Amino acid sequence: MARSKSSKRWLDEHVNDPYVKRAQQDGYRSRASYKLIELINKDNLLKSGMLVVDLGSAPGGWSQVVAPLVGDRGRVIASDILPMDSIADVEFIQGDFTEQSVFDQIMQTLGGSQADLVISDMAPNISGVDAADQAASMYLVELALDMAQQVLKPGGNFVAKVFHGEGYDDYVKAVRSHFDKVVIRKPEASRARSREVYLVAKGFRS
Repeated sequence: MARSKSSKRWLDEHVNDPYVKRAQQDGYRSRASYKLIELINKDNLLKSGMLVVDLGSAPGGWSQVVAPLVGDRGRVIASDILPMDSIADVEFIQGDFTEQSVFDQIMQTLGGSQADLVISDMAPNISGVDAADQAASMYLVELALDMAQQVLKPGGNFVAKVFHGEGYDDYVKAVRSHFDKVVIRKPEASRARSREVYLVAKGFRS
């Protein structure tokens, strides 16, 4: 079957992408690791001993970055619908966290502890229909915010990938209403033509 122009363009970009090559050299599972590394450095998000919840974690690029930084005294609890190969010092829960059983499993794993940081790099399966894809992506980040509100400790932080489009402005407003400071970042590892940005929210207040 012949590839579409868009999928061929993506494949060419992917093969020639310096961050893809760098990820292979550095042993990261995803080029997205470099997006999180930049955010951590710019916004001082992580330190040893923190408890971090990683939503939409597969294939594990973000958990790979976080686990060594929180160290032996910290914890990383990761969750995704997709399977994820194990990572040292990361507790992985497979399933849809919008389902009660999976949510309960995450809460049980937290064991009454509250998270210092919730991170979400979730994105929907792309259908190619822009309006539907945007609605699906906004639904996911709304769920991530809801989860953050339930598990973050007062003063905790939240990072989420958001796509510009319908619902974006309202979402940013909603996040601002729960956090002291919200900034929008476009990491260097984000492709220039992508509508994705990363919302970094600090100082959670319920």
